[in-house]
Amino acid sequence: MTTGQDNIFSDAIRRLDGAATFAEIDGEALEKLSHPKSILQVSIPVRMDDGSLRVFQGYRVRYDDTRGPTKGGIRFHPHVNLSEVKALAFWMTCKCAVVGIPFGGGKGGVIVDPKKLSRMELERLSRGFIEQVADFIGPETDIPAPDVYTNAMIMGWMMDEYSKICRQRTPAVITGKPIPLGGSLGRDDATGRGAYYCIKELEKLKDWQPANVHVAVQGFGNAGQHVARLLHADGYRIVAISDSRGGIFRAEGLDVPRAIQLKNQGRAVGAVYSGRSVCECPVCGDDDCNCSRDEAGTGDVITNAQLLELDVDVLIPAALENQITADNAGRTKAPVVVEVANGPTTSGADEILAKLDTLVVPDILANAGGVTVSYFEWAQNRAGYYWTQDEVQDRLKQIMAREFNAIYELMTNHGINMRTAAYVQALNRIGEAIESQGTSRYFLNGADST
Repeated sequence: MTTGQDNIFSDAIRRLDGAATFAEIDGEALEKLSHPKSILQVSIPVRMDDGSLRVFQGYRVRYDDTRGPTKGGIRFHPHVNLSEVKALAFWMTCKCAVVGIPFGGGKGGVIVDPKKLSRMELERLSRGFIEQVADFIGPETDIPAPDVYTNAMIMGWMMDEYSKICRQRTPAVITGKPIPLGGSLGRDDATGRGAYYCIKELEKLKDWQPANVHVAVQGFGNAGQHVARLLHADGYRIVAISDSRGGIFRAEGLDVPRAIQLKNQGRAVGAVYSGRSVCECPVCGDDDCNCSRDEAGTGDVITNAQLLELDVDVLIPAALENQITADNAGRTKAPVVVEVANGPTTSGADEILAKLDTLVVPDILANAGGVTVSYFEWAQNRAGYYWTQDEVQDRLKQIMAREFNAIYELMTNHGINMRTAAYVQALNRIGEAIESQGTSRYFLNGADST
């Protein structure tokens, strides 16, 4: 039986058809974009702490490098599969073009439940993956970064392993590294901050008063925490959050800083995963916490599915793919969806949301802050000159605001949804690069090659 997960790549590619109608792109360029450039599948032998040997399967996909070296994260997850990795690499290709940075798209993944590994096993797996893909990546070829269940420390291990293989320190091969190893200030919250800047542009367009805007965030990992934190600090009312184990809803609003603290409580420096769930406290994460119930009130424990259907003003899916589908899209009530996760909305759901007049700020724009600051990190590594956090955030804000408004204008001018407008912008930029190398119109028309 074919599952939705198996079809994720074909579903992603389907989005090109609607955008191509409005884009200035040659058919040959569109055909090239329908296929990944190269795919590597590897087996990673890891000696476990008990002395046994396990072999993990991993993937790396380089989708398109017409505009520059491919760029994209590495995820550790038990449900990683090739269709997913191809889709993520495709989205990254479009994402880099949307924000105008000189990269193509890539992605990687390892089939593993990292929560079941010791820290030493995790390090051996991380280094083993790089050993297997070292000939496939490089600062001018393909530049990995963190993704689901990978973090700065894992990127540091990977950079170090690649440097050992190459016999020279090579910080520009990996982004999202720890600051002392060549990481960029501002990278830790870049994905959430990029989405936050998009919401701030919407705030101007729609004349929102933050205190009156109710927000639900599905997924309380790095990106979800940061966008919730930034919005909460601006006065937005975060009424619901969730993680993989469930969620919490409180109409009066949640204490987001306290929720983040409790979610991450007990995490030692350099630890990778937290075992705490946001639903363990009706207000902030723990039934035995010190929250004042009299001041904060109590909340309701909800499921991830229920969170998606809450009557809120802004819904932020920040978890995994395929969360809003044709089965549940009709029950969503939020007039604005800001996609911080990659591919949280299926094409079938898009059609339903369009009928509901829901404004969807698409993933290839809303979560592009991460790859944008990764580009900054790569540039700093190559130059050997590092920027202040204010410089990083100012540059990110300029790019996100500029591209958001350009895509919003495309949407308005063409009478299309914002996702299609974002793909139009990506196709225009990628198509221009592909056509500059020549297509059939050039070769068959006998154009002067001098």
